[in-house]
Amino acid sequence: MEILFVHGALVRDGAWWWQPTADLLHSRTGIRSRAVALPSCGEGPAGHPEGGLAEDAAALRAALDDSDGAIVVGHSYGGTVIAEAGRHDAVAQLLYVSSYLPDVGSAQAGIMADEPDPVSIGPAGDGVLAVAGYDAASFGARFLQDADTSTQRAAWDRVTAQTAGAFVTPTTAAGWQDVGSTYLVCTEDRSTTVGLQRAHAARATRSVDVSTGHHPFITRPDLVVEQLELLLGSATA
Repeated sequence: MEILFVHGALVRDGAWWWQPTADLLHSRTGIRSRAVALPSCGEGPAGHPEGGLAEDAAALRAALDDSDGAIVVGHSYGGTVIAEAGRHDAVAQLLYVSSYLPDVGSAQAGIMADEPDPVSIGPAGDGVLAVAGYDAASFGARFLQDADTSTQRAAWDRVTAQTAGAFVTPTTAAGWQDVGSTYLVCTEDRSTTVGLQRAHAARATRSVDVSTGHHPFITRPDLVVEQLELLLGSATA
């Protein structure tokens, strides 16, 4: 059994975001993890943003094809990637962190459409989008207010452009259906409202509140590892 992490929108270097939790999980259980590289965020062979939701989902399916069994962790947009990837025999459990379990026909932009204070993004040329109006301090205050300043700066260094296709492409599958899932509701999240989180958490098998901002796998890895240990126990029982 392994852990696969699918990161959120408009960032790169998934392994960095996941590292605090990956290190703690390995020290406690010996289980290793890996982050799925998303082409829409420039993590594919081309080295620049290309493709969209379909290509990101294909990257997840390829990782699962190479796995003997995995717990897949989806953060934010990562949940939409899980949905589009569809059901896969290698998936033992799903863990969602301030994320989404969308119906077929949902697009990421539509999921966020009713948020009262959506993250400001705009065109950055060549069919890509980027965050607009943020710097390291304001980004940190919104997304990582519970992290130290150096971590906030390191996170800002990994913010990237992403193809518009990741946001406007409707899902054609619902990979969260018919598989056990846990949802971590981040009650101090300044990016995704608790109301939207709870709406999607209601579709999961179970949900757990954590008093963190948008990235508990960085700021409170112990809380994420606690849930992963529970899922590992049930997956191998």
